[in-house]
Amino acid sequence: MCGIVGVLGKHEVAPTLVEALRRLEYRGYDSAGIATVNDGRLDRRRAVGKLVNLSDLLVHDPLAGKSGIGHTRWATHGAPTEGNAHPHRAGPVAVVHNGIIENYKELREDLAATGATFSTETDTETVAMLAERFLSEGCTPQEAAARTLARLEGAFALVFLFDGEDDLMIAARKGSPLAIGHGEGEVFVGSDAIALAPMTDTVTYLEEGDRAILTRTSIEIRDESGAVVERPAKTVSIDAARVDKSGYKHFMAKEIFEQPTVLADALNAYLDDAEIVLPEGLDFTDTERLTMVACGTAYFACLTAKYWFETLAGLPVETDIASEFRYREPPIPARTTALFVSQSGETADTLAALRYVRGRADRVLSVVNVAESSIARESDVALPIHAGVEIGVASTKAFTCQLNVLYLLALKAAVDRGRMSAADLGTALNELRALPGLFNAALDRDEEVADAARAMAEARDVLFLGRGLMYPLAHEGALKLKEISYIHAEAYASGELKHGPIALIDKSVPVVVMAPRDHLFDKTVSNMQEVMARGGRVLLITDAAGAAAAGADVWRTVTLPAAPSRLTPMLYALPAQLLAYHAAIAKGTDVDQPRNLAKSVTVE
Repeated sequence: MCGIVGVLGKHEVAPTLVEALRRLEYRGYDSAGIATVNDGRLDRRRAVGKLVNLSDLLVHDPLAGKSGIGHTRWATHGAPTEGNAHPHRAGPVAVVHNGIIENYKELREDLAATGATFSTETDTETVAMLAERFLSEGCTPQEAAARTLARLEGAFALVFLFDGEDDLMIAARKGSPLAIGHGEGEVFVGSDAIALAPMTDTVTYLEEGDRAILTRTSIEIRDESGAVVERPAKTVSIDAARVDKSGYKHFMAKEIFEQPTVLADALNAYLDDAEIVLPEGLDFTDTERLTMVACGTAYFACLTAKYWFETLAGLPVETDIASEFRYREPPIPARTTALFVSQSGETADTLAALRYVRGRADRVLSVVNVAESSIARESDVALPIHAGVEIGVASTKAFTCQLNVLYLLALKAAVDRGRMSAADLGTALNELRALPGLFNAALDRDEEVADAARAMAEARDVLFLGRGLMYPLAHEGALKLKEISYIHAEAYASGELKHGPIALIDKSVPVVVMAPRDHLFDKTVSNMQEVMARGGRVLLITDAAGAAAAGADVWRTVTLPAAPSRLTPMLYALPAQLLAYHAAIAKGTDVDQPRNLAKSVTVE
């Protein structure tokens, strides 16, 4: 969620901090701030809203210093105000924090009993005040930070900066990611490698419970027990083009239109002639049950994959939302494989669910976009989706690339379980190789989708309908529309229309029907006719055969190229994304950073 950056540098650090925070804007935020130490003096600047407001403040009220920390805050405890913005300061210590301190009320009570007074509504202020108290008792900064961390319960990534210490930062993580960047006579800290990319390509990821004492020439890492440990430094390549809009107005548009290329790259990584190249030992022969867990868009990818695993491989599948799964304490039968899907690989609920099944499931797999993420590192096998950096908060290319990897896994399971011959696998892979070309053809329908989106942008409510593989995609389409246009949208299985949702139908409620000409098409058209008979406006997304069979009474039709029915979820995701994008443009909302949302949800 929040973005954290810290620098012990050679030059004035304020511009570097702001630029690093700008690279973390995709995480979502509602205020920002930085703190520096200059000639031993700690000071800070904070502003509500976008980073441009902080930049303007720094022009009129500069902040000098070659040591500093910065933060973009997504409000949890307390409203998005300047007073609640990070960094938080208590006397000689400033702190930036990502996560939630669950016992902050008890800590506040303890501090209040010693005469402390509070100026914010945040949980983070208690961290700074606790460190201040330990400093006042004679602790060194390192001792004060260690004693403070020992008192904290919950999830956090923290960086401390101290008055009078222009060559010291202390960083710690528990439940939220944090990376250390290595430089020549410099050291950096960031929520992820993207923030650090302009400064270094050598990164060390802190493990759960680690804290790091950082100077310009030394990095000492201690684990949760306090023992000094070594964590490997890794070279991380961040393609600069992937974090640039490349001429597009929004990152979301860029990421939608680069899907043909990204999918082709992902297929090249996983396919070799007529074979799927997967990690050794990945075998579904003896698997009796697959449990798939995720959140948001990734969960809808799991719902789609459920159809593939069950129909192709005959493998029973349970899908669950991570925030429900982790607290239900579900039984995990023998011979269960657990599979977790997350773009960031740091989703708090998904990570907690993974930790629940470890030791219970026979094997833990993950499908992630960040190879060095916590979920990837804690899985038995982690499968990268090869989507590249995704900046837009509303997931687009990551969704189709997640589907691609899940489909390949379903094919592998089908072969392992004797449900698919080598010849049939070859046919399936040839179909998959043709998909980037179909993606290009689907994106050629952009103007048709844009016209429909503009026409429905003033609606207060929209329904999405689908059957079979289109049912999870209807959910994804509704989610996209809600996320960035703020139009209320709901998805239903087409057959459920008569079981309640049909009461909502009138001329003011557009209905998006996703229906390729497959074995369920006639049933879906029957449901669509029920909508039109009640004055509903139907936007039909189908292929040429479906458009011809549906007739001329449909309000609007978007015609996609014909595709093998098993691959239609990936193809039909594109118009669903474009529909949301153009509706948001018509409404004038913030496409890449929609209100109240964060790219990486690292708190509950």
